[in-house]
Amino acid sequence: MAFNMKKSSIVVDNTPIYQKDMDEGVMGQANKNGSIILNKNLSPAQQVSVIKHEKVHLDQMERGDLDYDNDNVYWKGKKIPRSTMDEGNKNLPWEREAYNVK
Repeated sequence: MAFNMKKSSIVVDNTPIYQKDMDEGVMGQANKNGSIILNKNLSPAQQVSVIKHEKVHLDQMERGDLDYDNDNVYWKGKKIPRSTMDEGNKNLPWEREAYNVK
């Protein structure tokens, strides 16, 4: 006799989240290792918002749309030098998606 389990509605999120001092204006950072760093000076409400935002970046990296190194950001295969951009700008394609999350 076969045993069938119903699909669970339980969602487990194991994203490691750390807090630390960050440069002025930097609220969070999604890392290639799947972790998120939060500015330790954020309010609880800001933390929730920044975690949602950074999880979009983790998803973008997981699906292969976003990558980065010290000198460049790679968006859907296009190399964009960090020296030519205003990082965090809401008009950057990877940021537009993340800022649209509710």
